[in-house]
Order: sequence, then structure tokens, then C-alpha cells
Amino acid sequence: MLKCTKEDVFAAKKFDPAAPSCLMVFLTYPGVIALRRHRRAHKLWLKGRKNWARLIASATRRKTGIDIHPAAKIGHGVFIDHGMGLVIGETATVGDNCVLYHGVTLGANTFEKVDRHPKIGNNVIIYANATLIGPIHIGDHSIVGAGAVVLKDAPAHSRLIGVPAHKNTQTITP
Repeated sequence: MLKCTKEDVFAAKKFDPAAPSCLMVFLTYPGVIALRRHRRAHKLWLKGRKNWARLIASATRRKTGIDIHPAAKIGHGVFIDHGMGLVIGETATVGDNCVLYHGVTLGANTFEKVDRHPKIGNNVIIYANATLIGPIHIGDHSIVGAGAVVLKDAPAHSRLIGVPAHKNTQTITP
């Protein structure tokens, strides 16, 4: 968990040109705080201590405005910028080195107890107020534009824009 927290702080320093010292990022950045608490809640969830995990998630939501289900899987070096209103559902997965902005929703399209949330690859950027719904897969090195609504899978190196989102024909170079 300490390694992930360190990588999350470094990600904030890398992606936010206004980031102060690592100590201030660790102590004051809502995204870093939410991820640190989520990792603790996720460990409890995996150990079957679901009530404690949900209490941590609830307290984190009140403190940061970021709602991450304790069962969600989040990779290393993730940066949540601002974060207010961000929602990550129970069966969602976020890969390594991703950037998520405020208002992003990784939500479900069914009430059934199945795998129902998005799977985000590595090195993906999801801009403000984008909504990704259902058990879709977003490939590595993709970009989801602000306000996009994504309902279908996207291969690696995709640029997703619009409502509902569609694949932009421009190529992305890594």
C-alpha cells in the first residue's frame, strides 16, 4: 500500500504543474487522500470485513467528494485531479498510470450482481464529466474527452468524444 501511495503522489506531481511538495500533495490532495483510503478499504473488503470497508468509503466520500466502492480495483500511479463528484463502481477496474478528472463516472447499466462496470486499461486519461457505463473495456493509452458518454468498448490508443461517444478518426501517437 505504501508503494501505491508513493506512486500516486508522484503521479500528482507529474500531471499537475501546480502541485506543491510531495508532503503537501500527500496531505492535501483529495484524489491522493481518496486513493490512500480506498486502498485500505479494498484490503478490508478482500478480507471479508465489508462493513468496515464501507465505513471507510463513506467517510472518504464525505471528506473528499470522491465515491469509490471498496471492491473496485485501482492500479498504481493513478492521479485523480480535483475529483469532486467522481464515482467508481463496485466491479470497475482502473489500470496503472491513469488520470481521472472531476465528475467522471464509471457506472453500471444493470442492477444484477454481475460484472457491470467499466474496465480501464493502463495510461488512460478520462477528462471532466465523462461517463462510462456498463461492462465495457477501454484500451491502453486511450483518451476520453470531457463530457463524453461511452457505452461501447474501445481499442488501445482510442480517442473517444461526444454523446454518445464515438471513435475519432485521428490517430494518437504514444
